[in-house]
Amino acid sequence: MRITHLGHAAVLAETDDARILIDPGNTSDAWHSLTDLDAVLVTHQHPDHIDPQNAPGLVAANPSAMVLVEPSILDLIGSGELPSLGDNVDGLAPGNQVTFGDVIVTAVGGQHAIIHRDIPRIGNVGYLLRSEGQPTLFHPGDALDTVPDGVDILAVPAYGPWAAIKETIDFVRAVGALEGFPIHDELLSDRGRTMVINRLNEMTSTRVVNLRGGTTHEF
Repeated sequence: MRITHLGHAAVLAETDDARILIDPGNTSDAWHSLTDLDAVLVTHQHPDHIDPQNAPGLVAANPSAMVLVEPSILDLIGSGELPSLGDNVDGLAPGNQVTFGDVIVTAVGGQHAIIHRDIPRIGNVGYLLRSEGQPTLFHPGDALDTVPDGVDILAVPAYGPWAAIKETIDFVRAVGALEGFPIHDELLSDRGRTMVINRLNEMTSTRVVNLRGGTTHEF
């Protein structure tokens, strides 16, 4: 499985038969020109995970791609709070799955991590991408409370207003993936990102690599 980190939470996963983009948010633009996508997956409604200005253009440039979103996003589209994401959009609730080419996508989780007790929680789904003979990728969105079995590659949220490094370390330990790479990192300096990577490599069994700058890595 070839993984490209396209900034913040945006991740492109490719196999021989599928191209899947996760979380095209407004803190990066490296995904804007992508074509030939089979699917676009959105973990939750925050704009750093679904860019209301540029996501419609992405969908228009990939007319055959299926857009799967955390289900409450459909309500926001229906009310006009978010723009249309085309005719091929649907919700994927936790526990459900769909297949694109040789990749089975399973939604897990359910709720965004707590930012503060005074801020209502919203929906959040993580995505497991499995393909026979390929390593399994887990993109958790903005939550650290779901730990699926059989994860080989973990997209690790490196920083958010809802997380602390101690929680991140425990999450990575619990998932127990062979390899991982930081996401949700646009609010970190290069020095801060390096600190997180080093700490995870020191304190977990997961080998964490830096894919900053649109680097493609074949796991």
